[in-house]
Amino acid sequence: MDYPASRAIVPELTVRASSASTNAELADLARGGTLSSFATIVTTDQTAGRGRLGRTWVAPAGSALAVSVLVVPRTASGPLALDRFGWLPIAAGVAMTDTVADVLPDASIGFKWPNDVLVNGRKVCGVLAELLPEQGGVVIGAGVNLGMTVEQLPIDTATSLAIEGAEAASIAPDTILAGYLARLRGLVEDYIAADGDAEASGLASLARSRCITLGRAVRVELPDGSQIEGTAASLDADGRLVVRLADGGDRTVAAGDVTHARMVPPGPVA
Repeated sequence: MDYPASRAIVPELTVRASSASTNAELADLARGGTLSSFATIVTTDQTAGRGRLGRTWVAPAGSALAVSVLVVPRTASGPLALDRFGWLPIAAGVAMTDTVADVLPDASIGFKWPNDVLVNGRKVCGVLAELLPEQGGVVIGAGVNLGMTVEQLPIDTATSLAIEGAEAASIAPDTILAGYLARLRGLVEDYIAADGDAEASGLASLARSRCITLGRAVRVELPDGSQIEGTAASLDADGRLVVRLADGGDRTVAAGDVTHARMVPPGPVA
């Protein structure tokens, strides 16, 4: 399968008939060579994909798209500071949200912080970023369910573009990939041009408008195994989730697994 529309967007596009993990493969290539920023690997048969918190991500061959993009952000004054990298995977979540919305215009679509894309409350795409500090970059991986059937879903809270009613022609791998890559590259380049200022680049505003976690009661499982509960109040200047606790205090979360509880009644949370 060729990807002509996608090839026109990125400097290097490697298509694999099968890959154990596009993230792992791209990270290895980046460590061993001189890949350009936005170099991309894609497959529709990923056999040992990884999700957040060490989860596996596997789909029947041909039913999902796995893509990894190398981003090596350099501003006019030099490399982007590592503490500015937190917005990059969020940019991927925004880019995939808008790509999915193109093919499902009547559905309820948004991303659950930090970057899982949901359609009508069910997960259609996950994003996993892996930092490459020695290369000054990050590999951003995304897996989106294209034609997966109900019987093929790994969990009952997942879905696919086909299940949600997208036309077959609109979810061709090159169509989805090109839409995602064009949006991701545009968002990231604007962010870099603004020296990693998400407010100035417009990324923060877009993310807040697409993030369906904000305003909801949430439970957050933290990397150390502990949990917090509260209301997702906002995204801070670094893209971290601000959770308002029951005692009125705020807890800022840089990484964690979020579960949406009930919808919070309207009211100021910021």
